[in-house]
Amino acid sequence: MSSTASSRTSSRAKAPGTLVAAAFVVVGLAGCAATRGDPEFSRVLLDGRHWTFEAEIPQTRISLNRGVLDVDTPAGVTLWLNHEIRGPVEIEFDATAVAVGGVNDQVSDLNVFWMATNTDGTAPFTHPRKGKFAEYDDLTTYYVGLGGNRNTTSRFRRYVGEPGNRPLLPQHDLSDPSVLLVPNRRQTITLIARGGHIEYRRDGKMLFAYEDATPYTRGWFALRTTWSHLRIENFRVRRPRD
Repeated sequence: MSSTASSRTSSRAKAPGTLVAAAFVVVGLAGCAATRGDPEFSRVLLDGRHWTFEAEIPQTRISLNRGVLDVDTPAGVTLWLNHEIRGPVEIEFDATAVAVGGVNDQVSDLNVFWMATNTDGTAPFTHPRKGKFAEYDDLTTYYVGLGGNRNTTSRFRRYVGEPGNRPLLPQHDLSDPSVLLVPNRRQTITLIARGGHIEYRRDGKMLFAYEDATPYTRGWFALRTTWSHLRIENFRVRRPRD
């Protein structure tokens, strides 16, 4: 597969931006000819129709070069994969919190939404937001903030679509250094939605698990951060392997 270099700087325009994503591969997306009997299949994302970003301020910089997505931002930004994903599903990618002396190299907030919808079931980016964290409270989604609050907490939440309400169970509010971000360390993040079993893994180790009596079985994925510099590689979506 050929790699393509591209870059985009966000703006305050009402319409969300798009990002070229030529070197990202998605496996097992809704709308493709997969069945549960197929272990995996691939679809190459060819152009900017596949990713949408919502950023607080124009100084946010997002680029894709040789398969590495680089997000360098002084404020909140959310990047949505434009394809609906249906469970059972496993979403996986490699991520690095960059710390090489840049102004935004803060080592903080490797955050994700998955199985996310507006409360009416539509895609989150059909109601454009401006990248501020509180604007996403009205989603129904699973969320993990790894190294949030300036790399002092890691938290799992099941959003219920109510502004101002971000439910947080005590066992899903972690602060031990072992579950926070490490500068310049590449790690593999795995998100699982398999019926009512929801799980978040880092480097193959489970950090959060949740048994949901009324699970979110379809929706959209987003990467989110604020005042940080992240690099994302090897993004893939597939049927669960276990």
